[in-house]
This record gives sequence, structure tokens and C-alpha cells, in this order.
Amino acid sequence: MKILLVNTFETKGGAAVACKRLAVALEKEGLDVHMLVEEKTTADRLVISLKESPLSRIRFAYERFIIFLNNRLDRENLFKVSIANTGRDITKLAEFKEADIIHLHWINQGMLSLRDLEKITKSGKTIIWTMHDMWPITGICHHSGICSNYEKDCGNCHLLHAPSPKDLSFRVLRKKKKILPNSGIQFVACSQWLMHKAESSSLKKGNYISSISNPIDTEAFRPGDQKLARTELGLPTDKKLILFGAYSISDKLKGIDYLIEATQLLKDLKEEMELVFIGEEKEELSANFGLKAHFMGYISDTKKLITLYQSIDCYVTPSLQENLPNMIMEAMSCGVPCVGFHTGGIPEMIAHDKTGYVAQYKSSEDLAKGIRLVLKKSSDKAFKQANRDYVLSNYSEKAVARRYIELYEKNLTRRSK
Repeated sequence: MKILLVNTFETKGGAAVACKRLAVALEKEGLDVHMLVEEKTTADRLVISLKESPLSRIRFAYERFIIFLNNRLDRENLFKVSIANTGRDITKLAEFKEADIIHLHWINQGMLSLRDLEKITKSGKTIIWTMHDMWPITGICHHSGICSNYEKDCGNCHLLHAPSPKDLSFRVLRKKKKILPNSGIQFVACSQWLMHKAESSSLKKGNYISSISNPIDTEAFRPGDQKLARTELGLPTDKKLILFGAYSISDKLKGIDYLIEATQLLKDLKEEMELVFIGEEKEELSANFGLKAHFMGYISDTKKLITLYQSIDCYVTPSLQENLPNMIMEAMSCGVPCVGFHTGGIPEMIAHDKTGYVAQYKSSEDLAKGIRLVLKKSSDKAFKQANRDYVLSNYSEKAVARRYIELYEKNLTRRSK
């Protein structure tokens, strides 16, 4: 069975990480698999890059420019939406023609246009589309928040400066309705939460929806010697350490404001507890926390990332919108308990009071409470092992790969009838 995974990036972002991990997991199960990307950053033989083109940056800029114009020259929310008005035709590639399964992942920012998607749906190939956010089932947004307009026609989009019944979200959804319904696509949500969202979408008609989590290499992400890990990274060996990570630490959707408020409520523990951050940072942030902070920058080296997980006592994610966060999975696989808000797929990952703490949504007070409680139990071996056991049962490479293989076979059989 030949599988072609398609994702805009190879390593940038959670979807890229999850897609590449799946490629590795599927190959270990004996499948002929490749990952097609717009932007290749390693020499991995499984990864195929589209030929470099001077138009790549132009395509990306053109899409953002159209969004910018439709948003009345307002940059706010510029990257919270995508319109897929430009992209690359991959149906002519040998890898596409030879594949039994075309497995789409995150394909925005100039990778595939709606016209390209239409060509793929009409190619006769079996198509699987793993949703790493809500864009495949909405008009233009990657996360709808409390909005449910995507269930019908979109329009009146709260992410646009001047929403109206027939605004950009309405027009893009109308284009999607000509392509996606009744196309026979097998949508896969990474969480039960996202699957339920997909089931209510106006784009669901005639398609199939299931839920399969992302995989992780549990042999690599495993518990280790905490003191040794801290010494290697230059972190204090006599403090409780809390980790927070995001591609951009200052991203409001990642909940940085709630973390700042929570740390102010934990100032009485400043002699016992310190913060560790990974991701792009802004220096002025460090003065806002009630606790001492260590900024590690963006970590691309997997071994160093694992060492960091092995060094900490708790991972906290005050994110306001999430699907199935890779970092929670990674931390738990290393035996690290997590604290996060009750949103998206987070409650599916963290067993409240058993493996971590699920805080009330947007409550800095409850977030701080959860951190206190988890840190009290963080040295308990059974508590740490419960996190590891959950990942082994639900997110291991073999378990996830087998579920996808069953899905591939089911859809190939369905297509042949």
C-alpha cells in the first residue's frame, strides 16, 4: 500500500510534527509512505519537497493580501483565517499518481488552493484528510471559538473587521460547498471534540468522519534522570519547575495572559518554584511573571526537547483553543503531569485529579490551584506512571498506525465498490 501524506511544512507547527510522526509510524508497519511538503527543512528520505519556485512567497503574500483587503486593512486576526485562493497542483506528480491513498493534513498558506482540492477530489484517489484544526469544516477560520455559523452558511464572521451576511467567510464556504460535500472524503479528527464539531458542519454531507489521535514515539519520549537532565540544561536542581511552550510565547490564544495572572497568585511559592519557557519570546514578558523564568528559545532538536521534559515537574497549557496538543502528549509520555483549561481535546488527554488537572476555562485562579495540586503530587511515582501508561495505551506509534491502516483498507474497499 502506497501512502502520500501532504502537509505544508515538514517541521514547523504541531500539524507538521504529527504528520511526520505518522509517516515514521506507518513505515515501521511496512507501508510505502512519503510526506509531500512545500517547505522541507531536513534531509529525511521520507520527505519530498515540491520544486522550489519564486512564486511560493508570492502565493503566500497574495492570500494574506486578499484577507487584509477584505478585513478593511486591519492586521488583527490576519493569521487566524485562510482562504486557499492559491496553491500548487500536485495531481500531476508521479508520487501522487502512484499513491493508493492521498492523506491530507494541514495544507494552508499556499500549499493547496480550493481549485487544487477540487482536482484531488476528482482524481479518483482515495482521500483521507486529518484535521489539525477546524479549517476543513468551516469557511475561513482555523478555530471558530463560540461561533457556530459554519454549521449552515458562515457569514457575519467575528474574525473580520466588518462582518456581514455575505462576507469573506460566506463566500469561501460557498466555494467549499461546491467541492467537499459528497466527495467521499474520509475526515479524521485528532480528538473526539473536533469530530463532534465536524459532524455538525454543513460540509459533512456525503463524507465520512472518524477520530484517531496523533502518534508519538514512546521509546524516545520516556522518563529520565531529572537531576542529570537539569544539570545538562543548566537549570536549577533544587526547585520545582513548570514548563510552558508555544511557537510564539506571546500568542494570546496560547493563554499567556492567564499564565501571567496565575503566576502572580503563586508568588508565595517563588522560593520553591520557577518557570521554564520554550518558543519565540519577547524580552518584556519576563518582568510580568510572579516567578523567576528561564527562557530556552525555540527547540528543534528532539533529544534536547526530551531532556527538557525529563527535567520538569509540571507542564501547563492555558491555551484557549486546542485540538490535541502534541506537548501534552510529549510531557505525559515522559511521566510529567499536565495542567490545562477545559477546552478542545485537552479534557480527553488529562484525567482530572488522576493524571493532572483540568482547570475551569479562562480561570487564572483555578489554573493556579491546579498547578499547586499537581506540584504536590509530582514526585509520586504512581502519579507519574499513570501519565506514561495513558500515552502507551492511546498514543503509541503502533496503536495509532494500526488504526490508520484499518481506515485505509476500509476506504479502499469502499472506493472499489
